[in-house]
Amino acid sequence: MTIHITDFARKRHTAKAYLPRRISDGDMARVRDLLRFSPSSTNLQPWHFVIAETEEGKARVAKAAAEKFPFNVDSIKNASHVIVFASRVEADETYLRKVLDQEEADGRFAGNPDEFKPAMHNGRSMFVDIHQSQIGDGPSWMAHQVYLNLGQFLLGVATLGIDATPMEGIDTAVLDAEFGLRDQGYASLFVVPIGYADPQADYNAALPKSRLTEAEIITRV
Repeated sequence: MTIHITDFARKRHTAKAYLPRRISDGDMARVRDLLRFSPSSTNLQPWHFVIAETEEGKARVAKAAAEKFPFNVDSIKNASHVIVFASRVEADETYLRKVLDQEEADGRFAGNPDEFKPAMHNGRSMFVDIHQSQIGDGPSWMAHQVYLNLGQFLLGVATLGIDATPMEGIDTAVLDAEFGLRDQGYASLFVVPIGYADPQADYNAALPKSRLTEAEIITRV
């Protein structure tokens, strides 16, 4: 039987409780690949991830939910791993050159480096300038790229048989301080516990998926 990507989209759900079962090292390598190979506008990749893979690490993440969102603490502590998604606060020239140098090292400009490399840098710099200097929504624009990453990530882990819980119910100021993210030029946005849902305690797994109809959300012209 052929399995289509839409089968995973229909089947996946937001897990509400986790089993004490650990994701294999091999699957975690694939999880990290999903984070790295996400698309982003102009290949800016304005993100950083903290992967809590120990009990101590998960407890540190849980501090961000303890006061305001205590209902999220159990999922954070019981999941196999928890990933903190953070976005850059500013894309300065140093960072833009780092991305450009990596593209060159990966062979992106091999056909004609004298033309392709400056063209890529100028094009990316133009969009960054539009958002950081002209519109003034640079941090928001870069955060949008991290949400693009999240969308691919949720579908991707589903294909691995891994459950996930995208979670904005955390205090980002606590996360930023706990992991020194602001000092590194980043700001946390949300966390995603991943692992294997508890079939007895995860009430959401048994509920039918509900979405607006195709006619409601899609206009075909």
